[in-house]
Amino acid sequence: MKFFSPSNKKHLPALIPILFFVLCGFVVTAMVAPGPQEDTIPAGTEVPAMDDFQEIDELPDDTVTTAMDTVTTAMDTVTTALEAVPVSEGPYTRTELRRGERLFKGLVPFASGMHDCSSCHYTSRTDTLNWNPSAYDMARLWSLDESYSIRQKLANPVGMRMVADHAEMTITPQEERELEAYFERLVETGPGELRAIPVNAFIFWGLGLLMALAVVDLLITRKVRARAFHVIIIIIGLVVHMQYAVAESRALGRTQGYEPDQPIKFSHLIHAGENEIDCNYCHTVANFSLSAGIPSNNTCLNCHNVIREGTNSGRFEINKIHQAEASGEAVRWIRIHKLPDHSYFSHAQHVNAGGVACQECHGAVEEMHLIRQTEDLSMGWCLTCHRDTGVDFLDNPYYKIFERLHEDIRAGRIDAVTAAQVGGEDCMKCHY
Repeated sequence: MKFFSPSNKKHLPALIPILFFVLCGFVVTAMVAPGPQEDTIPAGTEVPAMDDFQEIDELPDDTVTTAMDTVTTAMDTVTTALEAVPVSEGPYTRTELRRGERLFKGLVPFASGMHDCSSCHYTSRTDTLNWNPSAYDMARLWSLDESYSIRQKLANPVGMRMVADHAEMTITPQEERELEAYFERLVETGPGELRAIPVNAFIFWGLGLLMALAVVDLLITRKVRARAFHVIIIIIGLVVHMQYAVAESRALGRTQGYEPDQPIKFSHLIHAGENEIDCNYCHTVANFSLSAGIPSNNTCLNCHNVIREGTNSGRFEINKIHQAEASGEAVRWIRIHKLPDHSYFSHAQHVNAGGVACQECHGAVEEMHLIRQTEDLSMGWCLTCHRDTGVDFLDNPYYKIFERLHEDIRAGRIDAVTAAQVGGEDCMKCHY
């Protein structure tokens, strides 16, 4: 078979830079390597002392500089040759999709070396906070921005975090196309779902099946002669099922432990904890409204017009605020704490009149990266708080109308007033 047959001509563009690189290697070796030597030292030969050898630092500077320039030129030539390889056009092929996924997950090397993008940019949902943008986030940004170029992002990083994480990483036009094919599929499939193992469901239905088999064998098949065995299984199954029924009925409509992913990786630990930003600075309506409110883009931009890069997240997350401002759309934050519609709750009454700290209901938010619902927000939990918590009664003009309680305090009959004593147990206070 002839090597330069028409079927092999398509491989020539890839072979040319490889041959050139090998040739440059021989040139560098010839310039810096010593002359030919014997593999072994003949017997009786006097070995010179180490001081007789020429130190590497004593090599002529011109020789070292020329060698380094030659290597740099060779690498630049190889990179240029790789970029000159024609890039495919038209719809992405299955081969490009598979290779793009393997490149991103570090299964095959880039032209600039082995890089595992998925080690930082996770490819599926995770239950732990990862400050790096996910593969889906980057794919979605790429799909929405026609000017978005993966190669330009890597060649011209705009943040210190990106400079450090992507040092010495470059990609060729063909590799960019293959990554784009992978991004296109991510946009179509979405980030995926994080599913937990349904342990309780297995226990519930497993015991139900055992009880059914016990009843059938007890009444029809009668394979097991010891009837006490059937009775024990049925009793245990009924007790466990009743426990599940009571627990699930109590938890109906409650979302204790709810901790959703937000559209922006905003950390209360950093803002309210480390930077000690007052809750009222962002939740400005909590003092005079039913709801604490969600801060607008303008509130965020008061700081982030100047602070454009986070220590943990780089620029990607903060840029989402500026993208929302440019598009005129508010950031769609996910609400976590929500009472049933038949319940009335006023932040203004609790924060102003009651003097209740945010942490009393929302937990230690200054210690959370992602906010989660720490309490079950049940009626029993609210009533317990009203019965046990004393209110700021004496110097609070809100409670001036409660003359009898003021007289009881002056007379020494009581020393404090709880929320239950000023209507905190009245059904119509919360259910109107």
